[in-house]
Amino acid sequence: MGTIDAEAFLIDLDGVLYVDKTPIPGAKEALAQLEERGYRRRFVSNTTSKSRRGLAGFLGALGFEISAEEIFTPAVAAAGRLRSRNERCFLVAGPSLREDFDEAGVGVAEEGVDCVVVGDAEADFTYDRLNRAFRMVMEGSRIIALEKDRYWMGAGGLTLAAGPFVAALEYASGRKAELVGKPSPDFFALALRDLGASPEEAAMIGDDINSDVGGAKNVGMKGILVRTGKYREEAVAPSGISPDLILGSIAELGDHL
Repeated sequence: MGTIDAEAFLIDLDGVLYVDKTPIPGAKEALAQLEERGYRRRFVSNTTSKSRRGLAGFLGALGFEISAEEIFTPAVAAAGRLRSRNERCFLVAGPSLREDFDEAGVGVAEEGVDCVVVGDAEADFTYDRLNRAFRMVMEGSRIIALEKDRYWMGAGGLTLAAGPFVAALEYASGRKAELVGKPSPDFFALALRDLGASPEEAAMIGDDINSDVGGAKNVGMKGILVRTGKYREEAVAPSGISPDLILGSIAELGDHL
C-alpha cells in the first residue's frame, strides 16, 4: 500500500467531494481526518457555474463545513487579475458568477470591454451570446478562459464544460485564450500562497488526470487521482501523466498518509 508524503493538500470539489448533488461516501470523514491530523488544506475548483460564496453555501447544504475563504475558483483568480489591470469584461457565464467580479470591483459590461471572460454558462451558452463575444474579440478584446475542461459529471452523465466553447471562440477568431483556472501554474500558486505551502510539500487530489494531476505535477506538487467523478481509465495512459497515488475515492486517503 503506497503512502503520500505531504503536509498540505489542495482538493478539487466536483467529482472528489460530490457528484451533482450527492456527496461521495466517506468524503466528509476524510476531510475530518485531515483536520484531526493537522494537515493544511484548500479547495481548488474549476467550477464556474457558482460564485465562491455560492459554492460554500452549496457545500454547506451537502454537510461540508467549508468556508468561502478556503475555496479558490477561476473566477476569483480572474477578478483579481482584471482588478489589478483596471479592466472591464464581458462575462459569458452563469449569472451567479458575476458576484465574484462585483466583489472585486471589476466592471462587467455589455460593450466597450477589454476582454471576454468565458466560464460555464450552461443554458446561457446561446448562439447570440457567443456571437457577441466573438465580435468583441474580433474588435480587439482578449479571451480569458476561466477553465478549459472538456466535460464534467452531471446528474445525467458526462456534460460539456466551458472548454469546447472557449475552443470555438479561439478557432473562429484565430486568437488564443488566456487560461486562469487549472492547470494554469498561476492558479496553483495562488492557492499554495494562501495555504503557506511550497509545491514540494503539497499534494493535489482530483478526478481529472490533466487539469488536476498534470497541472499539479507541472508546478512540482504531488498528484493524487481519484476514480470518482469524471475519472475515465482510458484517459489516463494516453495523457502520459503518472499520478503519485490512485485512490478509489477520497475516502481511502487516510490509509495512505
